[in-house]
Amino acid sequence: MLLEDFMLSFLHCSANRLIHCVKQRNLCLLIVAIMLSQAIKMNNFVKNQNMSSLTITTIQADLKWEDKKSNLSMFENKIEAIEGHKELVILPEMFSTGFSMNTKVLAETMDGESIKWMEEMSKKHKIILTGSLIIEEDGKYFNRLVWMMPNGHYGYYDKRHLFGYAGEDNFYTSGERRLITSVNGWKINLQICYDLRFPVWSRQQVVVGENDTAPEYDVLIIVANWPAKRSHAWKSLLCARAIENQCFVVGVNRVGNDGNGFYHSGDSTIIDPMGEKIYEYSDLENVFTTTLHKDQLETVRKTLPFLKDADSFNIHHHQ
Repeated sequence: MLLEDFMLSFLHCSANRLIHCVKQRNLCLLIVAIMLSQAIKMNNFVKNQNMSSLTITTIQADLKWEDKKSNLSMFENKIEAIEGHKELVILPEMFSTGFSMNTKVLAETMDGESIKWMEEMSKKHKIILTGSLIIEEDGKYFNRLVWMMPNGHYGYYDKRHLFGYAGEDNFYTSGERRLITSVNGWKINLQICYDLRFPVWSRQQVVVGENDTAPEYDVLIIVANWPAKRSHAWKSLLCARAIENQCFVVGVNRVGNDGNGFYHSGDSTIIDPMGEKIYEYSDLENVFTTTLHKDQLETVRKTLPFLKDADSFNIHHHQ
């Protein structure tokens, strides 16, 4: 019998049994039972606290153009240096190469070096690690965001909206499904860069019940290589997504110049469900950790129950 099972069985015995224990001078056993009872209560309290919070770390970095080895080493050092509690660590879009169209040279399979590196980092630090990279599968190339868990299991999302202005659609295949994953009771919607410009793709599909609504997700994460010349759009759209979906929004961008000479100011941002900024950082590399709280999210949704009035809709796949 497990210790916890024994203790619970003991605690549920009758009052007469406890009195008998005292009379038999089994005070030690009684004291141990009481202490174990308090320990279980504290354990349940800690579990509830963990379920109601989510600790995230954003890494805004200057990517070395098409240099996987340097980028993986750089991110490894930054992850190693994170102080305090680590739970979910977010890297930018195409974190191992920069936003490149050089697919034939840079693409990896799902058992390639970068995926193995993610698995190693996730397991070593007991974190969920996410970011996008160039993946080849069945002769096609994808800008794929990977959600790597410490047990080696993963999910992935292929970027749906390819940036035709830069020719991304000439080299990559568009994804056709969203990935809404979960951790500690939090539902998380994962998207990539240009997806941010298309609000239907991130719009909450709300199930309306008799007394309540059930939004699809609680946090929207967007990883990006978004250039500084359009930073106003980046900042404005991140804020809009938070307000219209009543969710936390986390945008993680790169800094510095890419191989095409485009400068990136970063502007990685975390926004609360009211559209207020929790964090924003520009122009320099930065690693930032914060804890999101579910009670803040639930208070906004209950006080301002706007999602129940949202339009219902269906999204059709690209032909």
